[in-house]
Amino acid sequence: MRTVMEQPHPLANPREQRKEPRRQAKGSVTIQTPRAEVQGQLVDVSESGFRMAHGDASLEPGQVLPFAHREASGEARVIWNRILSGRVETGFLIVERW
Repeated sequence: MRTVMEQPHPLANPREQRKEPRRQAKGSVTIQTPRAEVQGQLVDVSESGFRMAHGDASLEPGQVLPFAHREASGEARVIWNRILSGRVETGFLIVERW
């Protein structure tokens, strides 16, 4: 039998990869995709991005989508997605504020 060693996830230690501090946030987020409006909840925010929890697994890294939440609105690029316990989390980089 072959044993597979688990490698740490690249995001396992976010302090090594983040260039600016993030803080926890709450409130609703709306993302507009070409197909539909996606509603979700803020998880955290930074000066240049945010993370949201939602139920749409179709968001793809690289997409630039309009967004709005209580602290900012504009366009943001999908950087990563992960599915945790039946919910999707997506990290966004803000490319333009409105």
